[in-house]
Amino acid sequence: MFDFGSALARAHAHAPFLSRALDRMPDLQALLAAGDVEQALAQARGAGDGIDDTAVALRRERAALSLVIAIGDLAGAFPLTRVVTELSAFADRSLDAAISAAIRRRTPDADPAGFTAIALGKHGAQELNYSSDIDPILLYDPEVLPRRDRDDPAEAAQRVARALMEIMSAVTSEGYVFRVDLRLRPASEVSPLALPFEAAITHYESSALAWERAAYIRARASSGDIAAGQAFLDTIRPFVWRRSLDFGAIAEIGRLTTRIRDHYSAGQAIGPGYDLKRGRGGIREVEFFAQTHQLIHGGRNPALRLRGTRASLDALADAGIIGTEDAAIMGQSYDRLRTLEHRLQMVADQQTHSLPTDAQALDSVAQLDGLADGAELVAELSAISETVGRHFDTLIATYAPAGAVIVESTPLALELGALGFAQADSLAERIAAWEGGQYRCLRSAEAREAFARIRPQLLRALAEAPDPDRALLRWEQLLAGLPSAINVFRLLDARPGLLAVVMRLLAHAPVLADELARRSDLLDTLIDRSAFDLPGNVSEIAAELSRGEAGDDYQRLLDNVRLRVGEMRFALGVQLIEGPTGTGGGDPLEVAAALSRVAEAAIDVLSRAAIEEFTLNHGVVAESDLAILGLGRLGGAALTHASDLDLVFLFSGDHAAESDGRRPLGATLYFNRLAQRVIAALSVPTAAGALFEVDTRLRPSGAQGPISVSLESFERYQCEDAWTWEHMALCRARPLFGTPSDREALSAIIARVQDRDRDVGKLRSEVLEMRATMAEHKPPKGPLDVKLARGGLVDLEFMVHFLQLRDHVAHTPDLGQAAQLLEVQGLLPNGARAAHDLMTRLLVVVRLVAPDGMYPPEASRGIVARSCGLESWDALLEALHQARLCVALAWGQVFDIELEIEG
Repeated sequence: MFDFGSALARAHAHAPFLSRALDRMPDLQALLAAGDVEQALAQARGAGDGIDDTAVALRRERAALSLVIAIGDLAGAFPLTRVVTELSAFADRSLDAAISAAIRRRTPDADPAGFTAIALGKHGAQELNYSSDIDPILLYDPEVLPRRDRDDPAEAAQRVARALMEIMSAVTSEGYVFRVDLRLRPASEVSPLALPFEAAITHYESSALAWERAAYIRARASSGDIAAGQAFLDTIRPFVWRRSLDFGAIAEIGRLTTRIRDHYSAGQAIGPGYDLKRGRGGIREVEFFAQTHQLIHGGRNPALRLRGTRASLDALADAGIIGTEDAAIMGQSYDRLRTLEHRLQMVADQQTHSLPTDAQALDSVAQLDGLADGAELVAELSAISETVGRHFDTLIATYAPAGAVIVESTPLALELGALGFAQADSLAERIAAWEGGQYRCLRSAEAREAFARIRPQLLRALAEAPDPDRALLRWEQLLAGLPSAINVFRLLDARPGLLAVVMRLLAHAPVLADELARRSDLLDTLIDRSAFDLPGNVSEIAAELSRGEAGDDYQRLLDNVRLRVGEMRFALGVQLIEGPTGTGGGDPLEVAAALSRVAEAAIDVLSRAAIEEFTLNHGVVAESDLAILGLGRLGGAALTHASDLDLVFLFSGDHAAESDGRRPLGATLYFNRLAQRVIAALSVPTAAGALFEVDTRLRPSGAQGPISVSLESFERYQCEDAWTWEHMALCRARPLFGTPSDREALSAIIARVQDRDRDVGKLRSEVLEMRATMAEHKPPKGPLDVKLARGGLVDLEFMVHFLQLRDHVAHTPDLGQAAQLLEVQGLLPNGARAAHDLMTRLLVVVRLVAPDGMYPPEASRGIVARSCGLESWDALLEALHQARLCVALAWGQVFDIELEIEG
């Protein structure tokens, strides 16, 4: 039960402001004494009804609400969330009423429009405290704001702003509504009280400071023209939520906290005078704890873009960014600090956050809360402050850059010589040229300062690289490709271990190095160990790729998928180079399977999006759906970083039907155009870059046939007209997209084709002829081209498919699994599966390390060997030779023809 009697008694005894309010409003006191708090609240909300003067009406409502909310709080009837929500809702209503009244002072008959209040801080988060300021940004549209004909739009907007301030903040005999602080507006020292939307957008897109980003985490269009305010927030969303991490902004939060602690030094010690808001372990540190994590991760995870502090902590825990226990501790501490803050403010309706220094006054605050005395209150705050302060100190130590710029005491050439560089003098000149303006990204003083912070670690990492010259050249390529490098340098400064990873990528993985040069934000994916976790199943990846903001359009979805797929592919490549210990060892077979899941998820998400977009104009074809078949390495779920997507597009239903949209199409044309739309979604570069290369040449009739055919036509073609190589391709086919019934039907078609009776002699001669033709026209690129070299993966694949079609066995698109099944049945010699696995591992790795198929630099060979499960390069070459001999032995066993192995 709620104790309203005790609440009223404590209010009379310890809170003069509440005591006077109770005496002035006996009707409300009677309702509260009877425990009818909801009726009292309803009556308080109507306290200004019937009063024409907006300023007076709002002050009456505010006085009544303050009383009812306070007593409901003290009685335990209103939890903290209810208290702050009611206060914030009143602030919204007040601002809205003040804007309307201010506009109608000069244009009485106009509908208020074109003027918006953007709520920031606790108001934006709907967490206002009991006696809080509000900090809105006032914006207007010069074309829409009502004004007299002779009025200048800018002057009209300032009149509205000044009138609003008077209505809200002037202290009269009725009191005030809210203190309004406009100092958070752009360039507040020189700018007018209200800004045009376009001017504000320009500011936030070009010259806003780091603290302004943090402020807009909790921004909300609260009053006035809400739609225009929301459109403004949508426009500046990329400013607030950046996909690439801004460690400069995070460092600024750390510096701001230090300045606050220093400035309010008298309020840091727990005891009388302690500042609950700004003190160590206080309210602001909980808020900054949540907001810093949101700044770091919110650009990449829209689920973290919440305004409320408790909700943000819970979301961070759900995302695995902070511990569940940490979120609970910080959240409970925050709630208690905010409740005690309210007790301080109830005493005299003052915006104070500090404990009284007078012992009697401190006891009174504690007793208002229901505690015995001030000593009990201080003891509780001491435990809370220590817990919160310890968590926040850890946060700043984790994310803030590592310290001041190191001032060199020796010339750069001597430093390089000490690190072991042979050509120290020429290298010193080369590095000096970087800083002298050779690269655009290092031309600003801020960029050079950021680079100076990491230069000692960079030079050490270069010196320790297996191939320093190669790493140095790639580093310069990275610099050349960066339009701005400040954030990259700050990230590397904040994560010294990451710099060593980057150096290994530059030294060993040219494909990943090129990706980094194009997209430096890929480094963000490596800030924690989760980058080395394999992605989940296709459904989980698809959910991740689909994640976005409400209202995102088709183009934004395409961009998001490209960015996220690029990040996932990059992280999987890093796993191959780094492995669990930074020396190679991420299993390439697992990486290949993961790359396939990523591709399949992208196909699913983009196909659904393309269908939704396509149906807007063309409707749907009744009882017909798109289906997509994957072949080759995608069908076998073993992609490399260089793999194309081999796709066949099909559709179910009647090919003679017609769609029902405003621009109807016949079914065949409909699904051919839809297939082209899906291909474009998968392959056409957008502002976020390219995604996949799509190859549709394996469709019926090849490049001469339509892109999409009906399931019925597909089966007829495969049974009547297809070549043997097309049936071999079906051995690695897998339905990837479509309704469950269509996928089942497609699998059944494939099974019927595979199990049909064949002329074994003809099948053998055609398989051998195809392999001979391929060997003539597509020779191996180099000694590590384990795909095309004789005794390599293509030879193994031809044998497996021949046996699958001849004997109607081992029907699985997974080539390794099929080889194992054939080995168990005695159709392939022992070791065939092991040969497949070794060569596939090698293929996946060399696509990153030696994409030309030649031997990689000596320094990189150990990584390749360990990724393939072997201790040395020599051991790898010997194992590869034995694997190819095994394939040659199998070739002789299957085809009764000797296969010569070179090397």
